[in-house]
Amino acid sequence: MMARRKLPLLEADAFGLKQSSPFGGNGRKSSKYSVFVVISTVLLLFTFMYNEDVKSIAEHPFGSRDSSPTEFPIRHDIGHQQVKQAIKEDEIAILIEKAEGKPATEKDRAVMVDVVDSSVEKEERNEDESHAEKAPAIEEQDRKQELQEAKEPAIEDEGKKEELGDVKAPAPAIEEEGRTGQLREVKASIMDKKERKEESREVKASDSSFHEVKPPAMEVEEVMEKTERQRIVLDVPESCDLFDGRWVYDDVNYPVYKEAECQFLTEQVTCMRNGRRDDRFQKWRWQPKDCTLPRFDAKVMLERLRGKRLMFVGDSLNRNQWESMVCLVQSAVPWNKKSLTKNGSLSVFRLEEYNATVEFYWAPFLVESNSDDPKIHSILNRIITPKSIDKHGENWKNVDYLVFNTYIWWMNTPTMKVLRGSFDEGSTEYDEVQRPLAYRRVLNTWAKWVQNNVNPNRTMVFFMSMSPNHIRSTDWGNPTGIKCALETEPVGNWSGWRPLEVGTDWRLFAVAENVIGRLRRKVPATFVKITAMSEYRKDAHTSVHTLRQGKLLTAEQQADPAHFSDCIHWCLPGLPDTWNEFLYARIASSPWNDQ
Repeated sequence: MMARRKLPLLEADAFGLKQSSPFGGNGRKSSKYSVFVVISTVLLLFTFMYNEDVKSIAEHPFGSRDSSPTEFPIRHDIGHQQVKQAIKEDEIAILIEKAEGKPATEKDRAVMVDVVDSSVEKEERNEDESHAEKAPAIEEQDRKQELQEAKEPAIEDEGKKEELGDVKAPAPAIEEEGRTGQLREVKASIMDKKERKEESREVKASDSSFHEVKPPAMEVEEVMEKTERQRIVLDVPESCDLFDGRWVYDDVNYPVYKEAECQFLTEQVTCMRNGRRDDRFQKWRWQPKDCTLPRFDAKVMLERLRGKRLMFVGDSLNRNQWESMVCLVQSAVPWNKKSLTKNGSLSVFRLEEYNATVEFYWAPFLVESNSDDPKIHSILNRIITPKSIDKHGENWKNVDYLVFNTYIWWMNTPTMKVLRGSFDEGSTEYDEVQRPLAYRRVLNTWAKWVQNNVNPNRTMVFFMSMSPNHIRSTDWGNPTGIKCALETEPVGNWSGWRPLEVGTDWRLFAVAENVIGRLRRKVPATFVKITAMSEYRKDAHTSVHTLRQGKLLTAEQQADPAHFSDCIHWCLPGLPDTWNEFLYARIASSPWNDQ
């Protein structure tokens, strides 16, 4: 069988060409081969000339024998792939020089992937250069010099080639598509860089203390967000009685914060950390009868506190409420933008971003007493000076939100010891006065101080009513209970506004309501009536999960609730958070005051 004749991969006749030796033969055949070479060269040039950014490079006669090595010194023995790589790197170098207005460095050529069309290049170059546009002949000579300076590092630096990526020689159509995609992807990046550069140049020119320039869109967004927050005014009518309502279990929205998330809580109130197992006491929401008590929003409250001071003044129950407020607002502030300092009677929690403070001042009777030391005040014979308040009052001036209380320290004895004279004079004689009468004298002194020292156009004043105790479990129908220990639910089965009989001295409530009512005629002051709604919360006390004389209760002490239960103070998160929601509702529903 005769062997079949193998056909060449590309049949010569299909192209109208006849086989011939390259070293001789028909001249016509040779010329046809030349035409084929010319066509291939034109296609290659067309690839480079597609992008207007490198069109000027393609116009250089590097394909001619007349080309000077100094104009485009590419070695003819490095192959087609290396030639294209060198050309691309030179293009990048030129673009860097045009965009930055300075010669490209090796680092720039190594990481430069941005390509921009010729119109953007010319605009950037005209802004950076202060001299007039060069003549065409000079510009052509500069371009040749740029190519010469850029070529040697581009070829010799192999590390830079690896960062730029090995460029293979694809078919012209594929390469053209890739270069077009590159232009499309990178152009936006360069335009954005140019805009930032222009903005930076303008700001630096107008402000010698320039540090950082935010993009205009970001600045507008921040201003709009700030304005939107500042305009928030809660819809809580003054006519609504927030304190007439009921407790509703709500484990979806409460607690507002978690105990473990607030590092500023003291061990006195961290009941869960101290061994309490149930947490239902954290999840009760107060529901007023005729309106809604808004849930605490830290950002809204902080906007109200921006550039202002909020101060709690009073006894350990007001300190309990102060710790609650600190935890309510601190969650919206970065950890390195908040701090707590204690100096004697004054504790200050600072929120740097808002230039705001939440403070507590220890004054258990508001007026001067022998219990004013913030650490050593466990004194059985408590003595007060009902008319001496100025020493404490100096610390309350220029505060924007003042929250006062005084109650638990009055409950030690049925009468109060009133000093004759003053502590500064060394007086020791005193008179014993009935509790309600002494309470009225103190509150009258307090009201006079508020009237003389508070600017009603700047400062909002609040007075908290009494925080109740739960000492006798028989008061809420539990004859087998031991104080408030092991209570896990609020008092139930009550109807409407019916205060419990848990030992609260309601005579002092009436005195406070009367004094504040008269004060309101001259200075706006709010009486926050927390007593009745708090009497139902027998479950919310610290009980045996707390401190005694600065130390956590031992297991033996916890097992003896009759002697060691604290049924005065409250766990946090817990009931004091609701008290602060009353403050939040009144503060955030008031008109904005920039004073």
